[in-house]
Amino acid sequence: MGARRAAVVGGGVGGLAAAVGLRRRGWEVDVFERSAALPDAGTGLGIWPDALAALDRLGVGDAARRAGRRQTDGTVRKPDGTVLGTIPASSVHLLTRPALLGVLAEALPDGVVRFGAAATLADCAGYDVVVGADGVHSAVRGELFDARVLRSGAVGWRGTVDVEVGAGGETWGRGGKFGLTPQADGRTNWYAMGRDLSVFADWHDPIPRVLAAATDVLRHDLLHLSPLRRYVSGRVALLGDAAHAMTPDLGQGACQAIIDGVVLAECLTGDVEEGLRAYDSKRRRVTQRLAARSLWLNRLARVRRFTGVRDAGLRVALALAPQPSWSADLERDELAG
Repeated sequence: MGARRAAVVGGGVGGLAAAVGLRRRGWEVDVFERSAALPDAGTGLGIWPDALAALDRLGVGDAARRAGRRQTDGTVRKPDGTVLGTIPASSVHLLTRPALLGVLAEALPDGVVRFGAAATLADCAGYDVVVGADGVHSAVRGELFDARVLRSGAVGWRGTVDVEVGAGGETWGRGGKFGLTPQADGRTNWYAMGRDLSVFADWHDPIPRVLAAATDVLRHDLLHLSPLRRYVSGRVALLGDAAHAMTPDLGQGACQAIIDGVVLAECLTGDVEEGLRAYDSKRRRVTQRLAARSLWLNRLARVRRFTGVRDAGLRVALALAPQPSWSADLERDELAG
């Protein structure tokens, strides 16, 4: 009997993680990626301990650590610079999306990723498993699953500038927030949520300096996905944004896509149908819980009234949370043993 075959539709973080994991378990894998090549530019991703543990299980954790840098704890402030608390981030590694994709792609033999190749379910008819990893507007999901792509009501902005800012963190104001994440090369990733960037012009330093240096600014509506009743249909499984697209407020999109790919591969060591059911059981509830938390934070950051009450609550929450609870929960539940 020949090796089992998997088609992965989408060569992003989750799709490549699944491909690496499946190949380590003896599967033949083809990744269909519509882009012509891996991206050579992109903003930074914070990889939390649970996702780093998942990368370790793929054998690429050390390479990911070398490709990025450990973050320092960040500070949450008000627009006038008043400190509300500290974001515990010293266990988080920051690396750019191109760097992470490069680490995963290097763990695959040449030819596994078919660039410039879109694929439908009909194109994947000869495979034992099809993995839909093709993003929030997933074509694979659209053929089999009932879900709606929803607007959060928020507009996001992001970019990278040649400005050193020291420690990173977030600033929360009336109707939006602004975040800074230093890179290892002296550059800084920034992101914002608000109706337009002029909102932040008089916020504390270094925010005005960062905006003055910003070019190639990316603007996008922040989307999320209505909760799916299942991530699996027959021998088709969804992962990453195709399964649980969430707003970026927890910084967990890439992390959860990595974990999805690893857990899916580990579930597919025996019977395929049983393994797919196990994957759905392990990943659906926890990722949907995170998506709901992220959307709640998104709405909280955008309030325009009673911001003093919000900020007081945020100060207490940061003081009582020495580390993000979802990281510990996922490391225990998904990656232990």
